[in-house]
Amino acid sequence: MASVLVAGLLRATPAQVAVLHKQAPEFVRNDLSGKKVDLNAYRGKVVLLNFWATWCGPCQVELPHFAAWQKQYGPAGLQVIAVSMDDESTSVRPVVRKLKLDFPVVMGDEKLGILYGGVLGLPVTFLIGRDGKVNERIEGGADLKALESKIKQLLAQR
Repeated sequence: MASVLVAGLLRATPAQVAVLHKQAPEFVRNDLSGKKVDLNAYRGKVVLLNFWATWCGPCQVELPHFAAWQKQYGPAGLQVIAVSMDDESTSVRPVVRKLKLDFPVVMGDEKLGILYGGVLGLPVTFLIGRDGKVNERIEGGADLKALESKIKQLLAQR
């Protein structure tokens, strides 16, 4: 399968690129406490959607930054949602507590990953604008300064 350059940095398949600048695929999942998380409910907010796993080193580095951004930029309209690609929530709960994640964490699966163009390596982060369209797909550990800058840009848009 052919690959293309995304944002000048990443190699992505056409299926992965297909979600860019399109409406983010809808999903409804329960978070670890059983509360329903409906992506559509966050329309009007900037959503940082992060696919991760407990065994993923770069994920452990990024998640505390995302938690800090949720605190800092949440009042301005940022919503972080983490999608754990672990098999069981029992291994996820202690990591969420340890990292003090204060945003929704839902369990993902292959079906949800496919909706987003395939999530094979982790982490994979999507930045969704207030209009519900996917602005960025970042595979692997994100350039946190560049990602924060993009978040600020999207938050400034009304």
